[in-house]
Amino acid sequence: MTRLNGHYNYLYLLIIAVMSWWLVKLTGSDELGRIAVPAHSPDYFSKGYTKWEMSELGRPKSKLIADDMVHYSDDNITHLVNPVMYFYNEEAPPWIIKSATGDLSADGKDLLLNGKVYVDRAAAEGVRELKIYTFDLKVKPEISYAETDAWAELISLPSWTTGVGMKITFAEPIRLELLSNVKGNYETK
Repeated sequence: MTRLNGHYNYLYLLIIAVMSWWLVKLTGSDELGRIAVPAHSPDYFSKGYTKWEMSELGRPKSKLIADDMVHYSDDNITHLVNPVMYFYNEEAPPWIIKSATGDLSADGKDLLLNGKVYVDRAAAEGVRELKIYTFDLKVKPEISYAETDAWAELISLPSWTTGVGMKITFAEPIRLELLSNVKGNYETK
């Protein structure tokens, strides 16, 4: 008799499962799982975002911080609010790059800083302070490089230089090049 009761338990479970499936189909509850997601919608976000990159020797190479970070699922672009990028060198103050917004590519190799961009390096022994004002800067964090096709102004008091288009390498050997319409005022000794 106990053998027969064991089979009834399986039969009851089967009946409950079939009735549950039938009720789900009858009420349309299975359609709730198929809600359409808008094409360009965030899949995760962060308030207060920080990303460090270290050199082969374990020293800071770069740091990216932002007030807000939103990642979008359709194109894998990460949108940043108030991003600040730091590039570190051994014997000099870090380069600090700021803008109001930025977009980080899906692979993390390209950071487009939108609108007004400010680049700053503080003075130190043997290094003059340098401020750069430009627009729409394309930064390649992996190789410590940036470029723009926009107007740029370089100020290292008492000298200043302006031009259209700029390329800059933030790692040693540091290289900065204005591409056209270069004008300036230079201190002579």
